[in-house]
Amino acid sequence: MTQPTLAPARPAASLPAPVDRSGTAPRHRGRLSPRTLLIAAVAWLLAGVFLMPYAEMVITALRPASELRDATYLPGEFEWANFVDVWRESHLGDNLRVTLLVAAGSTLLVLLVAIPAAYYTARMRFRGRKLFLLLVLITQMFQPTSLLVGLYREFYQLGMLNSVWTLILCNAAFNLAFAIWILTAYFASIPEALEEAAMIDGLGRGGALLRITLPLAMPGVVTAMIFTFIAAWNEFVMGLTLSTVPESQPLTVGINSFIGNYTVQWNYLFAGSVIAIVPVVILFALIERKVVSGLTAGSVK
Repeated sequence: MTQPTLAPARPAASLPAPVDRSGTAPRHRGRLSPRTLLIAAVAWLLAGVFLMPYAEMVITALRPASELRDATYLPGEFEWANFVDVWRESHLGDNLRVTLLVAAGSTLLVLLVAIPAAYYTARMRFRGRKLFLLLVLITQMFQPTSLLVGLYREFYQLGMLNSVWTLILCNAAFNLAFAIWILTAYFASIPEALEEAAMIDGLGRGGALLRITLPLAMPGVVTAMIFTFIAAWNEFVMGLTLSTVPESQPLTVGINSFIGNYTVQWNYLFAGSVIAIVPVVILFALIERKVVSGLTAGSVK
């Protein structure tokens, strides 16, 4: 019995090389185009322009008192003792503690009120909803300076001047509208079907909010948190008016004490300014990505 002969296997046909129909030679991935280089150069130039005031602030904070009026950009020697002196010879430590308490307390109070208010506004179509959102927006038009006289008289009669709780309540009140507005837009961008599925599985409205919606809305919550924290940290007018004792004043008012009627202690003033901006810069750097995603929430569906 003869065995069938097998035909020799044909060589696999090689795939045709891709043809560049544009008529131009392919670019190397490692080479940057002139347009990219130009954009990068402009970006670095703008970054340098914005960072120059901060560099000048740090350099002045390290100048000796004898070189404050010199025309040179860099001092002859760096006086690191300025930071130690400004901490020892002033109430800057107490002012920093007050500012931390006011900023943290205001942020916590705003989130506790804004999250349920924004969630209810985004999910429930109640009567007067548009009017409520309009009133929230209108409250952003009032500046604290226009209400200072009334606030001072009210807290004076209540005996709450020179109190941390007074500054916490005022800062929370003036930042609550912004937090409600941005969180309402963020909750509205989250599909309601996710909560309905969770409630079918046995969760209530509160459980669906805490376990499903709130984790998805965390970028918006972080955005409201950082803006409230920075606004309370940088507030000056209410702290100056409602706190007259140096130990109970916030950091912005304490730094202003280095500006006298006839002289300005520039080295101490800028040393205190450097101390004041470091916590905010660190906080913003840690959660910068969530802030950007929170600001763009609801723009694309």
